[in-house]
Amino acid sequence: MSVKASETTKTGAAVFSDRTMVVSGGSRGIGLAIALAAARRGANVVLLAKTSEPHPKLPGTVHTAVAEVEAAGGKGVAVVGDVRKEEDVARAVSTAVEHFGGVDVVINNASAIATDSTELLSAKKFDLMMDINVRGTFLLTRAALPHLRTSPAAHVVTLAPPLNLSPRWLGAHPSYTVSKYGMTLLSLGWAAEYEEDNIGFSCLWPETYIATSAVTNLADGGDLVKASRSPEIMGDAAVAILSQPPAAVNGKTFIDSAVLTEAGVTDLTRYGGGDRPILDIFVDEPQA
Repeated sequence: MSVKASETTKTGAAVFSDRTMVVSGGSRGIGLAIALAAARRGANVVLLAKTSEPHPKLPGTVHTAVAEVEAAGGKGVAVVGDVRKEEDVARAVSTAVEHFGGVDVVINNASAIATDSTELLSAKKFDLMMDINVRGTFLLTRAALPHLRTSPAAHVVTLAPPLNLSPRWLGAHPSYTVSKYGMTLLSLGWAAEYEEDNIGFSCLWPETYIATSAVTNLADGGDLVKASRSPEIMGDAAVAILSQPPAAVNGKTFIDSAVLTEAGVTDLTRYGGGDRPILDIFVDEPQA
């Protein structure tokens, strides 16, 4: 497998030719946006998702997502499966190896959210969040590790927030918070555990609401979407992280807007959201 992570185009954008990415929950939204951003730079993408048939409330399937990846300039393969199931995760990784020769990047995107108060949250929803968010992140990363070790540009990007221990966030929805912070702690733990293996373990979180189906399907989704940035901001931020040497990002937690600002992007209006996009969960108001 010949990875060309250090090459750049004439415009300075990193070239991802021959780099292979496995994305969980990649049929739409942020996962698909990251896959497309990499595909535009020549990446191979394996998408693991459950949606094989059209859903009345959700756009696209894992198969239409692969078509978009290939239209963007990359190579794609769909794996219909559940990130909670060890055998499905193993199949996604083996598919990447069989089709493209290995795994260079893992994107732990699949996630479930339920912000009900503790007394109203069902055990079923609690288990779902833990199984998808924590277990799924663990299973996919563990399955890919033997292949990541052989890549000269190995990255694992987990869609999870910096650890904000403000009582405001700890008390807002403790069960959801522990599931997302669990993803962050896994990433930070792996960064230390595999520090000698040249794998960049990092987390990426949006500064603002992102215009995904999760937002659109809320009761006031129409208004919320207008004050949300497009998923492309997360795709561009992920590519900026993946364009860096693994050691430079290992053990770090990033906010999308800060990543892009550091990369020299000064105008974020291209991503929408209006003059005051809604700050996302776990993100505090900037200090005056």
